[in-house]
Amino acid sequence: MKKQTIFLWPLVCCLFLLASCAGQSTGKTVYNLADYGIRPDTKENISPLIAKVIQNIRQEVPEGQEITILLPTGRYDFYPDQATSRTYFVSNHDQPNPKAVGVALEDMEGITFDGQDAELVFHGRMLPVSLLRSKNCTLKNFSIDFEQPHITQASVVTNDTKAGQITLELAPWVQYEIVGDTLYVKGEGWRHCPSSCIAFEPETRRLVYNSSDVRMLLSKVKDLGGRKVLAEGWKNPLLVPGTVLAMRTWQRPAPGVFLSHNTNTVLKNIQVHYAEGMGLLAQVCDNIRLDSFSVCLKGKEDPRYFTTQADATHFSNCKGLILSENGLYENMMDDAINVHGVYLKVQQRIDEKTLLASFEHAQSYGFDWGFAGDTVQFIRSKTMELLDGTYQIASIRPEDQDSVCGAKVFRIAFTQALPAEVTPEQSIGVENLTWTPEVVFAHNTIRHNRARGSLFSTPKKTVVENNLFDYTSGTAILLCGDCNGWYETGACRDIVIRHNTFINALTNMFQFTNAVISIYPEIPDLEHQEKYFHSGIVIEDNEFETFDAPILYAKSVDGLVFRHNTIHQNEAYPPFHWNKHRVLLERVTNATIEDNQFEGGFDPANDIWQK
Repeated sequence: MKKQTIFLWPLVCCLFLLASCAGQSTGKTVYNLADYGIRPDTKENISPLIAKVIQNIRQEVPEGQEITILLPTGRYDFYPDQATSRTYFVSNHDQPNPKAVGVALEDMEGITFDGQDAELVFHGRMLPVSLLRSKNCTLKNFSIDFEQPHITQASVVTNDTKAGQITLELAPWVQYEIVGDTLYVKGEGWRHCPSSCIAFEPETRRLVYNSSDVRMLLSKVKDLGGRKVLAEGWKNPLLVPGTVLAMRTWQRPAPGVFLSHNTNTVLKNIQVHYAEGMGLLAQVCDNIRLDSFSVCLKGKEDPRYFTTQADATHFSNCKGLILSENGLYENMMDDAINVHGVYLKVQQRIDEKTLLASFEHAQSYGFDWGFAGDTVQFIRSKTMELLDGTYQIASIRPEDQDSVCGAKVFRIAFTQALPAEVTPEQSIGVENLTWTPEVVFAHNTIRHNRARGSLFSTPKKTVVENNLFDYTSGTAILLCGDCNGWYETGACRDIVIRHNTFINALTNMFQFTNAVISIYPEIPDLEHQEKYFHSGIVIEDNEFETFDAPILYAKSVDGLVFRHNTIHQNEAYPPFHWNKHRVLLERVTNATIEDNQFEGGFDPANDIWQK
């Protein structure tokens, strides 16, 4: 591996000449990183030099001074060696620490990082870009990719389902070895045996119809030479010759972009072509705007069929407004967007005003869940019913260690006495209402991805409009809520889904894929639920193109409107879904279904089923 030599004294001298390098046309001081020895297209390790320059700029800039950092156009290679090392606990990810960070922007105010269409290419296992504890910052005009993606791509050459033998040709960039009979793929500092795969049509790059997560076995493999291998134990008839497989593990160590504890953040014209976790993970942030932020292939000539290992964008415990518009989200291994809070679970009642509560999911812990002054509510996890009233936090601190970083248990004191049923025996969850955002998701394209198109779980105003959901494979829009598995809050109270186009969703079966739009909170004991979970849902003026029956599924909703929608029927694939009803309602009250246009007619007696 090549390493770039760093001459610190010239760098320091340059930093004292900032005034002479600054441009004032926009009212901001401009730092052109070319003035500090940062050059593109060298293929050398830029990590240590970038780290040093950013550190010195942050120290040099007077408090309150707005600045623009310009990265010269071209390619930059980042290696873990001599990169910034940080301990970050990232929501909905694995938690290996410390992490090697390519561009670490921390404790900034009023900065604009402008990549000028630079290509940031990462090696090994790294977190490409982070922004923490910063205000009024903008990241724009760059792309993120990895030289050796951790997803393995292969094409089917032959498939003998009787013998259970399949011949695969590994993509040119894949490095592999066979140890014994097991195939391992490897890269810079990593090695693993893939355990699952997704099948893509070679021409369209859509998921193969009715294939879902493909079972695969790489422990009985023979090398045939010419990058071809013969594997035994495969009997899937859907994997016809030419099918492209994205073979993966379930690891997600780090996102492409990590945002934490920021206020008023803008991400503009950024493309994430690959990340081993999510494309973007934002937690404990106030006001985020995404404009032309994309998780996408490099275009029609890109030989890869996959992008990120998990969600394109993910927002956990945020507040203010999340505005996501003009994005392209394609070929990722999970959802385009997921917005939610995090339920804590009550572990101990100390006294009438104090309790211990814990993060429950192994991928979500170690960050600030709440602050003094925040408002919370309690929920019964078995029936997903809210307890009456809201409560204010007087103080909160980690109980299992000295700092929040890495903590799983909090001691929370409240300003008022808690209800008697708030005990661990009652299986009670805690939702922080203060850290819930409004959402606008508009003018985006979501296509050819695994699982679902979008997930929303917030009680604040949510608008989903003018989006194209194009072969999302599973449910296009999911309204969820879960205090038992992922512990992702909470109920939707005011959501409008309008002027969207849905093209052939539900080509595959994944979790919560009950209809094109699925309102599916996880409720273990629905039979004994007396209250309703979701409310205030309006679905109107949308256009559906579908080969199958189910359009809308809803569970535990008080107040649902489905009107002025148009449903076109096509023959793209044979219908196969278990749900044969256009509208399936389970414990729904105050539902209005009217003035919709169904090709072939609509018979409420047969097309609406209410449990």
